[in-house]
Amino acid sequence: MRRRSFLAASALSVPLVSTTTANAAPKLATGAEQLAHDGWRKLRGRKAGVLTNPTGVLKNQTHIVDSMVEHNAKPTAVFGPEHGFRGTAQAGGSEGDYQDPRTGIPVYDAYGANATKLQSMFTKAGIDTVVFDIADVGARFYTYIWSMYTAMQAAENLDFIVLDRPNPIGGTPNGPQLDPAYATGVGLKPIVQQHGMTVGELARFFKGEFGLKTDLEVVNVKGWRRNQLDTGLPWVPPSPNMPTQDTALVYPGTCLFEGTVLSEGRGTTRPFETVGAPGIDWRWAESLNTLDLKGIRFRETYFAPTFNKFQGKTCGGVTLHVTNAAEFDAIEASVAMLITAKSLYPSVFAWRQDFWIDKLSGSDRLRKMIDAQAPLDEVVGAWHQELQQFRRTRLPYLRYR
Repeated sequence: MRRRSFLAASALSVPLVSTTTANAAPKLATGAEQLAHDGWRKLRGRKAGVLTNPTGVLKNQTHIVDSMVEHNAKPTAVFGPEHGFRGTAQAGGSEGDYQDPRTGIPVYDAYGANATKLQSMFTKAGIDTVVFDIADVGARFYTYIWSMYTAMQAAENLDFIVLDRPNPIGGTPNGPQLDPAYATGVGLKPIVQQHGMTVGELARFFKGEFGLKTDLEVVNVKGWRRNQLDTGLPWVPPSPNMPTQDTALVYPGTCLFEGTVLSEGRGTTRPFETVGAPGIDWRWAESLNTLDLKGIRFRETYFAPTFNKFQGKTCGGVTLHVTNAAEFDAIEASVAMLITAKSLYPSVFAWRQDFWIDKLSGSDRLRKMIDAQAPLDEVVGAWHQELQQFRRTRLPYLRYR
């Protein structure tokens, strides 16, 4: 069924969400929740364009666009990022331009658009304000933060409002910083691999560090501490292969396997938590567990992906089980996985021929160090200095304790 036919048939009255909630601070309120509580008065009289996706929901699981319409603050336009406004597209895809069947609002396909093209969309839509509300997962290569950056570039003469949300993996930065020579759509500017910031903090960082002239306003989250993982908010998959918060915890590391020939678990029920390939066996899990990495255990597993790499073929590999999120280092664990897989299975393991690993890790350093058989502590120690500098640089932009 074509996407437009599917949307028209279903009208997508309620976004798909997890009904599981945690016992967390009831006073936590996202930026969207605060504006909705006030009946969206801030947006009344404005010609607002909303850059959002299925994660832009309130605690009662109503989408913010639908709530705005209900409260007579109907947006002029909606802009869809990767996977689309209503979230029907797979990785690397979007929904195209269309009229939303539920609200009648025109939806523009913003995925992959540069600032010039996006500015022309804003002009065509006739908006005076951009509202951004998308839940990030805290990794540099997750594209939504770069959709925000590009929109901020394009909105130089418009108001730009970020409705902030918690970072689901906490506020601690980690990993290597992007070398600008390796900038792509999965990393446009030099930030570290696990940035440890909310989208609101990142928006401030982008404006302050990269010379953006956007008239920026951030509606902060109330009642959130920066290392608080248990928020009580509904988990809405921000993309088709990010089904749970557990996935988000490992993603800043295991996404690196997109740069290898191994499956990162797409086409399984646990993408990014399950990694492997035909020819891999129990030795990988055994070898990894002997390292006694903090907060993680590796389980021998076998799977047959329903799509993507090795579709329909039986793969051996590991499933990651985070035992202590506070101690777990997703990037260290994944570097250990890369090193051991290359050592144990030299006829199976290989980098993608396009060296996509360099774009994901931010330079060719990781690949070259692993190829040179550098030990784990040396590899993860290689970015210590740049990580410390990033910690200092971001301090003025942080808004949560």
